[in-house]
Amino acid sequence: MNEQAFFVQPLDERLKNAIIAKFRSKQLLEKTMEIKRDRYLNKLIKHKHNGLVKIITGIRRCGKSYLLNKLFYRHLLDNNVKKDHVIKFAFDSADDLALIGEKLTDIQKEKRKVDPDKFIKFIKTKVVDDEMYYLLLDEVQMLDAFESVLNGYLRNDNMDVYVTGSNAKLLSRDIVTEFAGRGDEIHLHPLNFSEFMSVYEGDKYEGLSRYMLYGGIPLVVLLDDDSDKANLLQRLFDETYIRDIKQRNKIRNQSELEELLNVLSSSIGFLTNPEKLSNTFRSVKKSKITAATLKKYLEAFEDSFLIDSANRYDIKGKAYIASLKKYYFSDLGLRNVRINFRQIEQTHCMENIIYNELKIRGYNVDVGVVTILEKNGDGKYIRKQLEVDFVCNQGTHRYYIQSAFSLPDIEKQKQETRPFKKIEDSFKKIIVTHDIVPKHYNDDGILTVNIYDFLLDESILNE
Repeated sequence: MNEQAFFVQPLDERLKNAIIAKFRSKQLLEKTMEIKRDRYLNKLIKHKHNGLVKIITGIRRCGKSYLLNKLFYRHLLDNNVKKDHVIKFAFDSADDLALIGEKLTDIQKEKRKVDPDKFIKFIKTKVVDDEMYYLLLDEVQMLDAFESVLNGYLRNDNMDVYVTGSNAKLLSRDIVTEFAGRGDEIHLHPLNFSEFMSVYEGDKYEGLSRYMLYGGIPLVVLLDDDSDKANLLQRLFDETYIRDIKQRNKIRNQSELEELLNVLSSSIGFLTNPEKLSNTFRSVKKSKITAATLKKYLEAFEDSFLIDSANRYDIKGKAYIASLKKYYFSDLGLRNVRINFRQIEQTHCMENIIYNELKIRGYNVDVGVVTILEKNGDGKYIRKQLEVDFVCNQGTHRYYIQSAFSLPDIEKQKQETRPFKKIEDSFKKIIVTHDIVPKHYNDDGILTVNIYDFLLDESILNE
């Protein structure tokens, strides 16, 4: 395999050359093939032949094309699918476009999309019998009227359709609606800690420190030098994420957009909302940016999967509290490079990692609030709100989870378990700590596990 073959997705030429320079060794190139994404591959396999368009979404550079065009393609061939019944087409590939009489340079120069009639005509020449065909399309947003084209293929009983996209509509969180209820989204995250450790050569303790610092973007993980990791993260932020968000949302004031990113990066895990952020901009930044504009920017970040938000949930009242949210980054490396690796508070980083892991495992995650009445020093009852870091729901299962970096003494343990004791139900309550402690229950039935066991053993919550 040569260096160019490694790049399934297009990269800025300068960025691409910089990465290639670090991948000259054939050994390291082969190592890239060892990152298994079995969680997502198994979802694709499970969803085969379900009559829907399988849509692989996720933040750019998290490995969507690699999952589809390498791992899933290999699965099809290994399961006796004929090679000529798997039709792969990348709409950003000059070679593929030449097959349908299109030129990538013309498309870029004319600022247009690929002619759908030419593509449809090409597919007709490939589908020559009634056996099942698998259509694997990369960067499908470059095809004009792609929604109509794909919905048309779903009417064929012998077509199973899979797509990826890295910007425009296919980066949107509401992509499934583009296919009128006939879309099946498979969301791909950056590497979680377990996937990271599958290619990391050190122990899990050093590994978690590295993971907290540089995150799980595959291209970054596979670089050895720290400065190379930081430079790549910075380039991805500047030349990929910010540019895409700005172009897609037609944002003119990039400085305010980036300043909001800086604020969010410095305050992961803190409760906020557009009104609160607007007040901060007004008092600290001397900016007149409105809450409405900040709301638009926050939605743009979420639509691009750069950040995710957790709503507040009143556990006793069984209702959502709409006023404030917590925001977390989908990749900590991107968050850390945004603030030049200055504020690496392990407490907040660990909370962000736990949130991401729960989302990867398929939980709906909220921030829990327990309202209590408590006497003050004057003997009067006052209302207080105790926080549970995460309320995790999946079907009939629910878990309450506290992220506690350290539990050095009884007082800290009481502080973390206090909200749990005020919850009037029997769902499992768990503290995740960075302390190296064995899994154990206390007298109140509260489970304590260390972060390493939590991240590497998915069954630990159910034991």
